[in-house]
Amino acid sequence: MEASTKPVKGAGGRRGDRKKAVSKSVKAGLQFPVGRIGRFLKKGRYAQRMGTGAPVYMAAVLEYLAAEVLELAGNAARDNKKNRINPRHVLLAVRNDDELGKLLQGVTIASGGVLPNINPVLLPKKTKTSDAENAAKSPKKA
Repeated sequence: MEASTKPVKGAGGRRGDRKKAVSKSVKAGLQFPVGRIGRFLKKGRYAQRMGTGAPVYMAAVLEYLAAEVLELAGNAARDNKKNRINPRHVLLAVRNDDELGKLLQGVTIASGGVLPNINPVLLPKKTKTSDAENAAKSPKKA
């Protein structure tokens, strides 16, 4: 009789004790894909060498910007009594925010339209004659 009753696994039993893989995004506490961003940074040849923190930082910045735009666009959609965000809401959100407007200054958002704006020169003038007529019709009592 053999002393060992444990079944032998492949590679000397070393592979069976592997831990579950944890992604870099989970380690960093992010929703954006850190590994994919790292791959794109390497493939793009933006620099000869790249630190391990670079894709984590970039993913965090992109996630923050996306969350900011989505929050403002959601508010714009709610203001227009809509449940879905469409390009118009994204444009209104970006253009009405000072910092995002500066960041996306030269960007065209397809199907976004323009901000509602009427030049004050084009608006009808308020005449003082109508004020004088109202005063003549109802004289004030002394």
